[in-house]
Amino acid sequence: MEFLGTTQVASYCGTKKSCLFPDPAPTSTTKDAYQSYYLPGYRYLSSWRPSLLHRVVAVPPGSDEQFNPTGRPATVLPALRSALHARYSTRDWHHANMVQLKGSEASRYWAGRLNTDSVRLMQDKDQLTYQMQEDSRKRLGERISNIDFWRSELTYELECLLRETRALETAKKRLECAVDEMQGPLKTALECLYYREKRKGIDLVHDDVEKNLIKEVDIFKDCQEKLAKLAQRINHQLGINRDAQHALEQDLSDKNSAHFIDEKCFNLRNTSDSISFYHGVEKADRTVSVPATWAKFSEDNIRCSQHARANSVKLREDTEVGLESTSEEMWNQFISTNLAFNNRIAEVADAKNKLQAQLAKVRFTEGWQLHIILAVLER
Repeated sequence: MEFLGTTQVASYCGTKKSCLFPDPAPTSTTKDAYQSYYLPGYRYLSSWRPSLLHRVVAVPPGSDEQFNPTGRPATVLPALRSALHARYSTRDWHHANMVQLKGSEASRYWAGRLNTDSVRLMQDKDQLTYQMQEDSRKRLGERISNIDFWRSELTYELECLLRETRALETAKKRLECAVDEMQGPLKTALECLYYREKRKGIDLVHDDVEKNLIKEVDIFKDCQEKLAKLAQRINHQLGINRDAQHALEQDLSDKNSAHFIDEKCFNLRNTSDSISFYHGVEKADRTVSVPATWAKFSEDNIRCSQHARANSVKLREDTEVGLESTSEEMWNQFISTNLAFNNRIAEVADAKNKLQAQLAKVRFTEGWQLHIILAVLER
């Protein structure tokens, strides 16, 4: 009966020839005793063979006869004994199990440490994230306060500039109306000069009336030119005011947009819906500024507006002074011209009366002489 625990490479499991020791000529005894035989179910399987066992040394069949005097095959061949002694021992098996257990324990230990480190890292990152969010929230609050301050400053300055611009436009309208109203007195003075040119003879005298009329015409023209220049200066200043107004409105619009964005970010939480990038952030200008330049930009806009308002106030004061001075000057010249007219009219009337009286005397004398002559002739 064969030993079922042996491998298929054992010499008694088949008549496989060895390349080192060729088999002798077969006899009837060996042919009847050793036939080709494979274990049931393992005829075509070879992957189950232990890879750590020593290979059985192929021994020629003739060498077994000196240890078997009876001529019967042994149950376990001497070649199999070397293979049995080459297998693992119980100590090796226990050692392998202990190694596996220790390796598993070490893996579990390092896995536990990795798990603990992961939890600690998650907690640290969560705490760091919370601190960063609180810091960002604080900075956003400060930023919103700064934006509110500059928004109020820009709004106040814009209102003052608009009010000053309206006052300056009113002054410009007054100047334009004054220039238009001067056309009537100027035409009157020119008409007076034209009518006085119709005088005849010795009455074409360059008297005080004519001098005052010429001076009045010059004053009217000078006043018109002065007021027209003031109106041009006001028109130029209105353009500067509009530029400052546009800068303030643009800055205020940017501040409103920034305030809306920062307030939205300030109110965001980890549980907020639709947390994503702000819509339109990709269109933001890459040339960002720092808080110092950001505040300086708004401060420069406010300073420019204040300078424009100061110039507008000065122009309005110049307008008031110009209107008062031109009005006073024209009124004084009007009075002087009227006095000259009155004096000239009085002189002309006195001369006319004298001439009429003298004419009456002459006519009386001529009539008396004619009467005497007629009386003499009648005699």
